[in-house]
Amino acid sequence: MKPIYSEDALQVMLNFFNTLPERTRRLYAAVESIKLGHGGTIFISKLFDIDPKTIRRGRKELFDLQDTLFDSRQRKVGGGRKKKLRSEAIFAKC
Repeated sequence: MKPIYSEDALQVMLNFFNTLPERTRRLYAAVESIKLGHGGTIFISKLFDIDPKTIRRGRKELFDLQDTLFDSRQRKVGGGRKKKLRSEAIFAKC
């Protein structure tokens, strides 16, 4: 079987994975398994020594996150600078 990643790349991935907090680990593992396609979950679970259920949970979180990204607003409605009233603009020109 042809190696998917070089040994150096695997070591960098593992080192990076170990620096992440729990939720971000799940998401990162899910992204890597999605990139690999079929068999990716098993490969990544063995590489990072985590349960495949953790990766599936991360995938679910990623897809849920993707669904909510386009529905949510970054800022609240009505925030920001208020428009000048028309009468204030007329008197300001005088």
